[in-house]
Amino acid sequence: MSKTITIHGSIGMSGDREVFIGITSANILHSLSFADVLNEETGNGYQRRFNPRHSLDFRRYIQTPNSTTIPLTLNLRPSSINSWKIKTLKTGTSQLIIQKNAGKIFAQVDCQHRLSHLSDLEISLPFMTFLGLDIREEMEIFSIINSKAKGLSTSLLDYHESKLVSDLAVEKPELYVALYLNDYSESPWYKQLDLGGEKTSGITRKASLRTMQKAVKRFLSQTNILTDTEPESVAKLISDFWNAIARLLENEWANPRKHFLTKGIGVYSLMSLAADIYQETHVQKEQYDINYFSGVLSDFIYLIDWSSNGHFVGLGGESGVQQALEIIRKTRQKSKLKMVSHGQ
Repeated sequence: MSKTITIHGSIGMSGDREVFIGITSANILHSLSFADVLNEETGNGYQRRFNPRHSLDFRRYIQTPNSTTIPLTLNLRPSSINSWKIKTLKTGTSQLIIQKNAGKIFAQVDCQHRLSHLSDLEISLPFMTFLGLDIREEMEIFSIINSKAKGLSTSLLDYHESKLVSDLAVEKPELYVALYLNDYSESPWYKQLDLGGEKTSGITRKASLRTMQKAVKRFLSQTNILTDTEPESVAKLISDFWNAIARLLENEWANPRKHFLTKGIGVYSLMSLAADIYQETHVQKEQYDINYFSGVLSDFIYLIDWSSNGHFVGLGGESGVQQALEIIRKTRQKSKLKMVSHGQ
């Protein structure tokens, strides 16, 4: 009995990358491949979380008359180099020869949902595999292929970008700060942002990485803080602001599904509020800490109804964010006027 699996095909170039193109049965490709889904707890992997419905839809379709698909995209990583070899024949065609005990050596660059439910089907499928891309190169290609894909999490693409740029704090400070909030253990957002990968069990996601990144960008644009403050210090300041919010609105923070506090409306408007507070005072930058923000916010934040039946019902989009911000600003202004009148 042969100790190898032989797949006939051709060696060629896809752009500037060498590839092997072949056709084999779905069950063989399934048995030899894996999807490297992003594990949000460890940071390993890079692909979107699995969608069973999407996969089962393809299984049903590919078994119907006249069905077809574009080639599946795979990669044989350098770590699997001893498990396979390419043999070029005199005819000009090639053979991909794989050890039967090689295990799952193909990384599914773009075919996770097409292959996942085909373990028992012998339907022929075309495929193209890169030869020896490392995981960073794989991630880059995955992002390019899927950047406009319907249903692909924009937060996952943001996470890819954070791994691909050379200096994140300089090139994408808003993404740097958003990831800081998710990765810094002292942040109230620690492991709470949805990155688009496999979620950590037992944790309720409060917002997406894309939402937080866009909200942070509002703060950066409004304050121009990066002109004289390092991104690391900005990240700490914003973390302190959110710690103050979580401290003062403990019930709302603990029940995100019933409140607007950590939804887009809340995140965007509160980041603009943080910018207001930063711009209007003349304290030393080092004084912007949890206690400072808590003191300022405690004067009025309790007066706002963040519940799903409260002040922000029916608000949506950019105009909704602006309306929410105006509600917060007016509430704060009324609070200041009351304190002035009481002090006279």
